[in-house]
Amino acid sequence: MAQLLTAFSEIMAFWPMFYVVLGVVLGLTVGAIPGLGAAMLIALLLPLTFYMDSVLALIFLVSIYVGSVSGGLISATLMKMPGTPSAIMTTLDGFPMAMQGKAGRALSFGIFSSFIGGSVSWIFLAVLAPPLAWFALKFGPYEYFALVLMALFLISSVSQGAMLRGLIAAAIGFAVSLVGPDLSSGTIRLTFGADQLKSGFRLLPTLLGVFVISQIIVDMADTSLPVQQATAKFKDMFLKRADFAKHWWNFLRSSLIGTWIGILPGVGSAVAAIVSYTIARNFSKTPEIFGKGAEEGIIAAESANNASVNGALIPLIALGIPGSVVDAILIGALMIHNLQPGPGLFVNQPEIAYGVIAAALVANVVMFIVMLGFSGHIAKLCAIPKSFILPAVVFFCIVGVYTTSGRIFDIWIMFGFGFVGYLMHRSGLSIGAFVLGYILAPIAEGELRNGLMLYDNSLWPLFTRPISLGFLLMALVIFLWPTLARRFRNPQPRPSAHSSGQDDDNNKPKMR
Repeated sequence: MAQLLTAFSEIMAFWPMFYVVLGVVLGLTVGAIPGLGAAMLIALLLPLTFYMDSVLALIFLVSIYVGSVSGGLISATLMKMPGTPSAIMTTLDGFPMAMQGKAGRALSFGIFSSFIGGSVSWIFLAVLAPPLAWFALKFGPYEYFALVLMALFLISSVSQGAMLRGLIAAAIGFAVSLVGPDLSSGTIRLTFGADQLKSGFRLLPTLLGVFVISQIIVDMADTSLPVQQATAKFKDMFLKRADFAKHWWNFLRSSLIGTWIGILPGVGSAVAAIVSYTIARNFSKTPEIFGKGAEEGIIAAESANNASVNGALIPLIALGIPGSVVDAILIGALMIHNLQPGPGLFVNQPEIAYGVIAAALVANVVMFIVMLGFSGHIAKLCAIPKSFILPAVVFFCIVGVYTTSGRIFDIWIMFGFGFVGYLMHRSGLSIGAFVLGYILAPIAEGELRNGLMLYDNSLWPLFTRPISLGFLLMALVIFLWPTLARRFRNPQPRPSAHSSGQDDDNNKPKMR
């Protein structure tokens, strides 16, 4: 607790607060523009953090993360164009409510829900992350390997609803990470004689390619302006006490759902919003108004997707496992600053761990203030044609990649992975699963090798140690769950063709 209070006192200094406010404003702005998002912005700004203090860099990136998830509700409510995938469910009720002349009230529900969801989930982040990290210090190499394996199966199981496609995308990410030096022996592998690949595919051009350049290729086909747009008045941006009394349980329930789903590796804020919205509709006394401007729908979606942000930070800080795609990029940022994500942060760099926790709450408060005052102005940015935005984004990508490595080859790598990301998008393969596989592969390989060296090349302790066995069993359940779910939904055996034909013949009317 003392270290957390120290982190709060330090974050209130000028420069930390400057980066919190800057990060939140940038996140809100980019989150409100359809087609952009936190993953793209954080990947784009990674080069700018190279020469920053590590604590300030992480504070800045986390603040962007917090702001971007909330920013998506602005365009979703006022323009029926979700700025981020997590705001898709907000569109269903936010825009109809705005078209009824209640845009300010719709935004107010979204803003207050975002703040409450972030605040509730932060309590779990502050309470659970330190003891979970302490528990993780007891993990051996096989426990970490089994944990990564479980995380990959879980990520794949929610990748666009197809386990096989998710596993394929993660496997491609694994293969990409294997190019270059073997971390254990130093042997150069899979370069096919190309000297430029001796250091492997670098993190920054890979991330910029699959996230930013691929999205730009997709967006080049759609640069149209929005057709409908609502406006909101400042006086309508505040809820009344009766609103909180009426919806307090929905606020709390949706926040808890979002926190729990955020903790699950790779699930993300979009899934949190969908699950919370569905539960709210199922338990509502008036489910028929959902999709037509229901206040409950906006609360459920926005409380959950913002709660998932802090929920996802829990496994990142405590275990070094990304809870979402953005968290995978944050792990990359830690590595770039020579920091090892996971429980060691609380031991070796506690100022980083507690600085991130403190920044998450302060950024949530700043987000709430900025959203109340400037939502209408931020929404006007959505009217800027993408034909003006996209060339600038490409330019900054090129400059960022070149200045960090000084190699033209890395720029071509970025464009190459942009094309790969576009093909994955067209094929229905999850870019998120690819990136998480790319990030987690070195961790899995390293821990497996350490385990084999520790136990004389034996895999048997992987199955006999209780924690690693528990993770493996959970991975097995996740892998088999789609088949088991189908069995539970269809318990009755299907009739044979012969018996079906007989029944059909018996049921036919007889001719006279």
